[in-house]
Amino acid sequence: MVQTNAYLIDNGDQSLLIDAPLGVCTWLESLAKMPTDLLLTHQHYDHVEDVAKLAAKGVRIHAHSPYSQDLTLESLRRSSGPPIQVTPYQIDDLLHDKTEILAAGLRFRIEHIPGHSPDSIVFILEDIAFVGDTLFAGGVGRADLPGGDMKLLIDGIQKKLLQLDGETMICPGHGPASKISTEKASNPYL
Repeated sequence: MVQTNAYLIDNGDQSLLIDAPLGVCTWLESLAKMPTDLLLTHQHYDHVEDVAKLAAKGVRIHAHSPYSQDLTLESLRRSSGPPIQVTPYQIDDLLHDKTEILAAGLRFRIEHIPGHSPDSIVFILEDIAFVGDTLFAGGVGRADLPGGDMKLLIDGIQKKLLQLDGETMICPGHGPASKISTEKASNPYL
């Protein structure tokens, strides 16, 4: 419904997935491919609707914080708007105090950048940054949802992402990819 991106990364005979929007499990089954690990950039419902299905297939789940209905925005939607329901899941590896993760044989640097969501993290693999809803091509994540803070978001982007090499590709949770140099030069929020 909100066109959330997921990223499948193959590394020889292993693979991993970044984010799990609705339908990604069916897509993976159509490819006859099941990743060993799932890295969550944050836990808003549109990024986690297939987490429980993947966990049931043995995929190991990595996220900044434990599952909660506040993070998935289920609590918010109960009080306003049409309700949403995410099948509860267990996080296998909490990343809140880690600076890197080894998954599917690949080593990612982790940057915690709250502001869109308290649990927002960015996974950096060499010259690619999987930024979730932290940074978009020409935009930044919303900060008007529970736990959002525009000052924290912009500060984190400036201190942790804009310091990356300009050729670093950003792969956002929605919309097209971009480069750090492009966002530095033309993103009106930065």
